[in-house]
Amino acid sequence: MKIATAEQMREMDRIVIKERGIPSAELMERAARALTRTVLEQAGQARDEGERPYRVVCFCGAGNNGGDGVATARMLLERGCEVRAVLVGKREKMTADCREMERRLGEVGGILEDFEPDSAEFAAWCLEADVMVDALFGIGLNTELRGGSLLAVHMMNTCDIPVVSADIASGVEADTGHILGQAVQADVTVTFSMPKAGHFLGQGAIHTGRLEVAYIGIPMDLMVGVESQLHAVTEQDVMLPRRSRTAHKGDFGKVYLLAGSVGYTGAPVLAARAAMRTGAGLVTVGVPAPAWPVVAGKLDEAMAHPLPSSKDGDLSLEATELVQNRAGSSDVCLIGPGLGRGNSAAAVVRTLLRTVHAPVILDADGINALAGHIDVLDERKGLITILTPHDGEFARISDEDISGEHRLEAVRSFARTHGCCLVLKGYRTITAFPDGTAYINTNGNPGMAVGGSGDVLSGVILSLIGQGIPCREAVPMAVWLHGAAGDLCAREMGEYGMLPSDMIARLPQVLERQVLRR
Repeated sequence: MKIATAEQMREMDRIVIKERGIPSAELMERAARALTRTVLEQAGQARDEGERPYRVVCFCGAGNNGGDGVATARMLLERGCEVRAVLVGKREKMTADCREMERRLGEVGGILEDFEPDSAEFAAWCLEADVMVDALFGIGLNTELRGGSLLAVHMMNTCDIPVVSADIASGVEADTGHILGQAVQADVTVTFSMPKAGHFLGQGAIHTGRLEVAYIGIPMDLMVGVESQLHAVTEQDVMLPRRSRTAHKGDFGKVYLLAGSVGYTGAPVLAARAAMRTGAGLVTVGVPAPAWPVVAGKLDEAMAHPLPSSKDGDLSLEATELVQNRAGSSDVCLIGPGLGRGNSAAAVVRTLLRTVHAPVILDADGINALAGHIDVLDERKGLITILTPHDGEFARISDEDISGEHRLEAVRSFARTHGCCLVLKGYRTITAFPDGTAYINTNGNPGMAVGGSGDVLSGVILSLIGQGIPCREAVPMAVWLHGAAGDLCAREMGEYGMLPSDMIARLPQVLERQVLRR
């Protein structure tokens, strides 16, 4: 799903209104209908409608975002709700469309009252509300909140009442996710036509809550024509090919893992099992000899073989030629989970990067082996190389600032500079490619923040690449599938008790839902 900038959205609105002849007030009505549906859903989750009419307070700015809120207040009033529409701003600054929505509100007996934050009566009324609507500011905001707007945001954030934001949570910068001083903490954000980067980046991702994209009649050709290198990955974007009835195991990839060491035998097992559970045809795992009995004992379907090791149980330089032959004859190679950070293991990794032309996925200690040797990665430009670091690993191999809203550009910059695919793991995992295209994942949960989760992800990526799915499709899909398995675990057993092995066990259920049926 493409992500639009604030400027692109403004240009689409201009074309629709000025060139396509759709009145701006009609677009506002459609936006309000989407907001109204979500507000009623939220109210219904809070309590039974039969107790009394739903009570909603709409905080409306003077701009067109405020107009969306005023129109929503009218529609809720027509549905029998108790509604107070509050203008947070100066009446002389109201846009023409916002004034028109005030007129229509008046026709059904409603009023747009001035915001009086010191009113005890208003505060008491708000505390009995079922839902609050944030329609203060839209995607054009670029200065910090102050005055009455800041007080309204504080009220919404402290009343413990569900908040529905119109287009974007007020106080979030649309293109960066930067918080402009303070921002509404929305439970749901209903955005219009296309999502914006601020819904997914930095603290904006937290303040957005659940994101709903409402299509309000912008012609499809305009949305399709938006040029964007930024995409959000959703369930609709993940489609696995249907398998041929005459297929055999050789059709689904011969993949190789170089992983594990003494004391770190779980990582190769998790990665190999994840690869098998996502459909890899043949999985071979190379591990240092002292770790081999443990790994081989845990793997029934994958083939494990021992490699020469150092006296400490790490990979030895003597393993180089054997690993080169194994990796070179495979469709894709995963290097690093639990491999250890010994000098000999790191040297083997760097040699493989220089000599193996098959796609390579670097995870964990495979990434750490590049610290101080980033030139080895540069030598692979033109080949498929995928890195899957968490923040700490990324910091070891780059000088990029990955805090907050800088996260996206840091990932893009690294991928462009070094000609690789970079998967920066974390909340809203970002996958970037050398041409600057980036994909932001939209699922996952804190229960996945546990040792071994990254090994599962690397195994899923390994499997999809091995099955011949193009890298640009396979990697964002793998991240989403990993997150979907984690979300299924969280729903079934809660975020505290779930384990990476639980995610692997649920991958088949997730995969079956995403098979392209035709």
